[in-house]
Amino acid sequence: MSTLAVIPARLGATRLPRKPLRDLGGAPLVVRVLERVQSLELADRVVVATETDEVAEVVQRAGGEAIITSAAHPSGTDRVAEVAAHPAFAGYDIIVNVQGDEPFMRGDAMAGAIAMVGDHGFALGTAAGKRSAAIMDDPNCVKVVRSDDGRAMYFSRAPIPFLRDAADAPQRDALVFQHMGIYAARREALMQWVSLPPHPLELVEKLEQLRALAAGLAMGVAIVDAPSWGEVNTEDDLVRANAHWAALNNPAGTTR
Repeated sequence: MSTLAVIPARLGATRLPRKPLRDLGGAPLVVRVLERVQSLELADRVVVATETDEVAEVVQRAGGEAIITSAAHPSGTDRVAEVAAHPAFAGYDIIVNVQGDEPFMRGDAMAGAIAMVGDHGFALGTAAGKRSAAIMDDPNCVKVVRSDDGRAMYFSRAPIPFLRDAADAPQRDALVFQHMGIYAARREALMQWVSLPPHPLELVEKLEQLRALAAGLAMGVAIVDAPSWGEVNTEDDLVRANAHWAALNNPAGTTR
């Protein structure tokens, strides 16, 4: 099945102004994400979706492909769907949404999300990493529980699964997974997802994937050893990301 990777990159971010163009290791953040996705060689084509010519021109100067999309999209998924609906991309069976602030996306996570759709037959696919129970009280860490066949049962910012009895802690700890910001989708499932109105669960948790689950779209969750490094959403995140980049690319440090 042919695969299109789309990187939504919105210039109008509020927590980190002009986020796609902020410097990471000597290049704009959006270019670093593009380079990472290209280097994984898991998609037949990679394109950046943005609402501004400024971001598109930066991507194109770096040798990438960019598409201008509507500035009115409420989510990255809507922006990805607009690209997928473009006649130039009509031939791709699987659409992968790689967030534009994930420069250190794990290859096994992206491959796992794609496999959930292409190999396991789910309408949608995503990934989660094993974590310690320390994340349970952090609402910025989205937790997921899944069924025996790998299907997502629920995503939440709250502590799930909840530990009722302390004696069950070892069993609970083996079930702690942090969701990662990557989605793969069959074309028709993606279009169904964005055609739906926001669901109350989505509005309460501020998690757009709950719209898809509530509508009965099956989402497979690939499990990897740990989450990716994380998203770059704030000034502090950007400082940490640059330090991580320097460590990865320093001859004396660890390289991937």
